[in-house]
Amino acid sequence: MTVRIGNCSGFYGDRLSAMREMLEGGELDYLTGDYLAELTMLILGRDRMKDPNRGYAKTFLRQAEDCLGLALDKGVRIVANAGGLNPGGLADALREVNDKLGLQAKIAHVEGDDLIGRAAELGLGSPLTANAYLGAWGIVECLNAGADVVVTGRVTDASVIVGPAAAHFGWQRDAFDQLAGAVVAGHVIECGTQVTGGNYAFFTEIDDLDRPGFPIAEIDSDGSSVITKHPGTGGAVNVGTVTAQLLYEITGGRYAGPDVTARIDSAALSQDGPDRVRISGVVGEAPPPQLKVSLNTLAGFRNEAVFVLTGLDIEAKAALVKRQLEGWLPTRPAELDWSLARTDHPDADTEEAASALLRCVVRDSDANAVGRGFSSVAVEMALASYPGFTLTAPPGQGQPYGVFTPGYVYAKEVPHVAVLPDGTRVDIEPATDVRELEDVAEPALPEPRGAEPTVRVALGTVAGARSGDKGGNANVGVWVRTDEQWRWLAHALTVDEVKRLLPEAADLTVTRYVLPKLRAVNFVIEGILGQGVASQARFDPQAKGLGEWLRSRHLDIPEALLPEGTTL
Repeated sequence: MTVRIGNCSGFYGDRLSAMREMLEGGELDYLTGDYLAELTMLILGRDRMKDPNRGYAKTFLRQAEDCLGLALDKGVRIVANAGGLNPGGLADALREVNDKLGLQAKIAHVEGDDLIGRAAELGLGSPLTANAYLGAWGIVECLNAGADVVVTGRVTDASVIVGPAAAHFGWQRDAFDQLAGAVVAGHVIECGTQVTGGNYAFFTEIDDLDRPGFPIAEIDSDGSSVITKHPGTGGAVNVGTVTAQLLYEITGGRYAGPDVTARIDSAALSQDGPDRVRISGVVGEAPPPQLKVSLNTLAGFRNEAVFVLTGLDIEAKAALVKRQLEGWLPTRPAELDWSLARTDHPDADTEEAASALLRCVVRDSDANAVGRGFSSVAVEMALASYPGFTLTAPPGQGQPYGVFTPGYVYAKEVPHVAVLPDGTRVDIEPATDVRELEDVAEPALPEPRGAEPTVRVALGTVAGARSGDKGGNANVGVWVRTDEQWRWLAHALTVDEVKRLLPEAADLTVTRYVLPKLRAVNFVIEGILGQGVASQARFDPQAKGLGEWLRSRHLDIPEALLPEGTTL
């Protein structure tokens, strides 16, 4: 017996038509959506400051208005975390849509994750938002009560998939292996088209990537699953695309959640046919006693100006801009950061190719310190600075920015409430069988290859990578596709080598985790993103391109490992 669970959203802002595409594209039992990234909670927090009735993903409401009747006709139940900071408000809005359309959908929601009123009491400071990551059992309660639509606040991304699977099979809370298998399947499909070819290192091998289809997890009663997509949709599902997504934003062998700790290092992948990858062997353990809490704080205001430096004397031009702008500012902001991107080429055949970009980012707790005073100075320099002065765009007013930090509270301190379609409120008890989280022992490495001829080429010639952000840290997972390549990678791509290849990480703490079954190593680079995505500490604030930068760096690779037809 298999349950087919599709996904139609990987973030707030994903393809609006995806819900209809998934409902019309083939058979499903459940359709899920993940709308809540760390940055999204900050955005919704600011929405709620303007209007206490807001705080949820409005695009989900538009999708529901378009597709709720279709979902009911096809018998597909919808589970999404689009409730954000106000799941009750979204449930009420859905009922209005339901009534307007003359439908009979049963709508439920899950709440309790919002800890903002108790943040100080729980030792979480004074954030703008404070939301505990709840698990799947509130969703299960709502589905068992007959809900057609369940919306939640901050649950773990995988919980919207685990809940339907657990309800469908009647799993108990100690079915750790089954739950862990569903967590892994959920982690794989939660980011939508990232597992069907989007953001994939070897994208040139995919025949049709113009419009990748959204993914489906076919989950079996033992927790094993097959990842696939609707027939005729673009993209691809193969062992590589699934490996890439498994490595996304994890650390090591243990992947902790509120219901179970999934052993990522136990997952085995195999191709099960065209666009079908089987995930099996996942082992589960009792969850940790604490829940992670997403904390977002308004940290101040930021602004930036980007100067285009063209042609000769780039360094001298940059030095002049720095002296002038810093000397002319009426008030020096608390933070003033410069970065020069030497994108210029000598004797370039286009003006753009002859130009470098000098970026100045300012931050301060006082909006005025980074507002008109800063912007006006950048513009006033136009006729008094380097030859060819131009800005990519006129700087504007300073904008507020936030900082994400994780907090932790004991699960017993967090309410978890399922609000059923008839309004009945059911308290969900926290896990009682718990286990403190600890790193797995370092696995044995494969036998190293002996001395052999090498060539100096890009790491990406043999290795794929997927990278992303967790607060101010970046995660970079790197994998290869053959056992012989793994024998080389496991010994060659050390922490010291990553620091050499990525000079930005040279002075930072970098931790390596080895995942032999995936032929992968995962690196966590602490602090490379400053205070996180909202602070815009680097030009790639979510580290999405960090893995591709690493793949582009050159090192000595054994000739025998290069793919056939590699151009040297």
